[in-house]
Amino acid sequence: MRATILFCSLVLAGSVSAVWANKVNPTEAEIEDIIKRFAGKEAEFAKARERYTYRQTVSVREFDGSSGAAGGNFELLSDIVFTADGKRTERIVKAPVPTLKMVQLTPEDEQDLRSVQPFVLTSRDIDLYHVRYLGNETLDEIPCYAFAVKPKKMEPGKRYFQGIVWVDQDELQIVKSYGRGTGVRKKGFDQKFPKFETYREQIDGKFWFPTFTTANDTLHFEDSAVRLRMTVRYEEYKQFGADIKITFGDAVASDGKPAAAEPTPPAAAPATNEPPAAATEPPAAKPQVYTNEKPKKPKKR
Repeated sequence: MRATILFCSLVLAGSVSAVWANKVNPTEAEIEDIIKRFAGKEAEFAKARERYTYRQTVSVREFDGSSGAAGGNFELLSDIVFTADGKRTERIVKAPVPTLKMVQLTPEDEQDLRSVQPFVLTSRDIDLYHVRYLGNETLDEIPCYAFAVKPKKMEPGKRYFQGIVWVDQDELQIVKSYGRGTGVRKKGFDQKFPKFETYREQIDGKFWFPTFTTANDTLHFEDSAVRLRMTVRYEEYKQFGADIKITFGDAVASDGKPAAAEPTPPAAAPATNEPPAAATEPPAAKPQVYTNEKPKKPKKR
């Protein structure tokens, strides 16, 4: 689907309920300056967010796209924390065995959860995207600039955001984003990704932090349709010590100490026509990577 068609559908979608504000549109020069300035603010925010701990709760439920019958679900509760020596890490708090039957969660979905859904468009990344001014809108009494965003060029293995962002006209920070994760398609894989909305709130009186992501979208695969309902909550933001150097490190155990090193898992086997094996035991402390790829049907003999 072409980007222009996607952007029109996003603007017309029912979930995008903002009202266009009756303000004079900025000039081309002013638009360029606004983009440059809000990208700079986003860079400041990205750096500040790295100094916060928070809890992330992910819930994915599947439904048959035709009958509406409920299928399985995926749940993950994790804390973004720091070890005693200042390493930033993710600690899995709860990861029940997933019961999804109609879809599987892929590494691309994990990348979207980590970096695309809580989208931050910084000065470093702004040149990777086409950013087009759409107009002025008011969201919850906040005057905003609306921009259509799409990647200029996509590299294999990387994920990108494509959709709309709303930028607070006073703070020049993103307060909401609506779109989907995108990237180079894998040959031989029937992958689809849902449209989502991410909302931000002002947590520290200065920056707008992602607090809630929601998706309710039907994925049309080659032989069926599956409706996904997903929520991601980012809660309990707490600032870490400002004088501690922060790096991304290994997972930590429940007592806060560095966990023992885990062996490197074997590479994922290529897709086959065999249905996914049923889970027989709970996952380890760090769950496997799951995705929105439609499971293959077994061949008839």
